[in-house]
Amino acid sequence: MWSVLNRWGLVPQIVAGLLIGAGAALLWPAAGSALGILGTLFVGALKAVAPLLVFVLVAAAISGHEQGQDTNMGSVLTLYLVGTFSAALLAVALSFLFPTQLTLASAVQDAAPPGDVVTVLTNLLSNAVMNPVKALVEANYIGILFWAVLLGLALRRAGSGTKQVLQELADAVSSVVRWVIAFAPLGILGLVAATVAETGFEGLLSYGRLLGVLVGGMLIMALVVNPLIVWFKIRRNPYPLVLTCLRESGLTAFFTRSSAANIPVNLALAKRLGVREETYSMSIPLGATINMAGAAITITVLTLAAAHTLGINVSPASALLLSLVATVSAAGASGVAGGSLLLIPLACSLFGISDDVALQVVGVGFIIGVIQDSAETALNSSTDVLFTAAADFGARRAAGENI
Repeated sequence: MWSVLNRWGLVPQIVAGLLIGAGAALLWPAAGSALGILGTLFVGALKAVAPLLVFVLVAAAISGHEQGQDTNMGSVLTLYLVGTFSAALLAVALSFLFPTQLTLASAVQDAAPPGDVVTVLTNLLSNAVMNPVKALVEANYIGILFWAVLLGLALRRAGSGTKQVLQELADAVSSVVRWVIAFAPLGILGLVAATVAETGFEGLLSYGRLLGVLVGGMLIMALVVNPLIVWFKIRRNPYPLVLTCLRESGLTAFFTRSSAANIPVNLALAKRLGVREETYSMSIPLGATINMAGAAITITVLTLAAAHTLGINVSPASALLLSLVATVSAAGASGVAGGSLLLIPLACSLFGISDDVALQVVGVGFIIGVIQDSAETALNSSTDVLFTAAADFGARRAAGENI
């Protein structure tokens, strides 16, 4: 049976797990809830191994970096910025075309949204200099990247034996990640079964228009805007690459609902695509923290929905400012489920909307989160590996290489 399943390939196995999980939950909700342990174990294993993998991969890549070798990080960061800002502008356009009003829910308890954009950026810088052991334990990827880069730079003058040990450690952790990913079909089965059994979809019907704008914007971003951006970079049909990233990265991210948990999946996919390790070992974990097109759409759409609900007139200049704020704020969204929602009060403050009302909007976000956050994470995470590959392939095309 194991050999037969392996011949199917990972993606067909995941689809089978998805269908089995949904069917089990619909036919026997108690069994669906029980199967949720498989999803909990799978996501827990990914979250546990990802910080160590990122640390050793980045340190090994930088320590072995040859002088004059281009990592393309500047190009990747530009794509991340352009993609996130484009997503915010798209969300503004859709919000004006399809204005949405909300039935406000109860305020979220114990929420602590940041006060302004400066606070978001200050938190990012503070995370960078966090104790490295604490950063690993708490999966703080900004801190992990910062210390891994410093360690890698310090080891560039180390002997070849030391570098070899570090590279072999990176290979060993990568093997562990491959073992974990092999259980993705069972993990997806458990996640789907638990979601269908415990939440259902009845509560989402009253927010159908809002979900339509959110998910529609994310689909347009994934299938229209991102391909255009990639085409300008690689100058060839972008859809094979786009669809591969959505299928192999977006599908797992949709159900794990965590960009951080999907880092090992993206690293493995980037390697299979032939992206250079010195590029993806840094850009993928960084993207899981700052490349947040889906978060920018969520922040913008829900903020403008609040403005429409209160009858606030939003001028084009205010909408552009909101896009800029959403772009910067989205970089501060944590790589876990619901990370973008607490940034909504910050954006609402641009229009004088009180924190009390803004937190009620956040409450609406949590109600629709089973769809909104899943679609948002799928877009965010798949775009990390998409833009990384586009930057690498574009640089190699410019150098005359066949890709």
